[in-house]
Amino acid sequence: MSSVRHLLATAGTALSGGPGSAAHALAEPVGVGYFTTGRIWALISIALVLAGVVVGWLALRAAGRTGRQRAVTAMASGLAGTVTGGLVVVNSEGGPGTGGGIVGGYLALALGVAAMILGWRALARSRRTA
Repeated sequence: MSSVRHLLATAGTALSGGPGSAAHALAEPVGVGYFTTGRIWALISIALVLAGVVVGWLALRAAGRTGRQRAVTAMASGLAGTVTGGLVVVNSEGGPGTGGGIVGGYLALALGVAAMILGWRALARSRRTA
């Protein structure tokens, strides 16, 4: 009988949001070394946009030769990373340090816009030189 009372008391604490509850455990920060799905998707989107920034910069430097193909690649990579980063931000529950990847998502949004602008400028420059 005491185990049933203990179970009911524990369930009541878990549902009420007290210090030992499941909601309280979910709101606590996740350690720095842990990879959560939000952090993994944020890293994927950051990798996409960083590749877009590098390719866009290279396309801007070589506008006449292979700039058009690189410019389109930079714009596509920037768009894909921006969309993925935006999805990470929208689906993240909690703030920085909770494991949702929100910081990486915002970083991917900013770098994705930069990659698309670099690709757009390289595309415009390649049209002028062609």
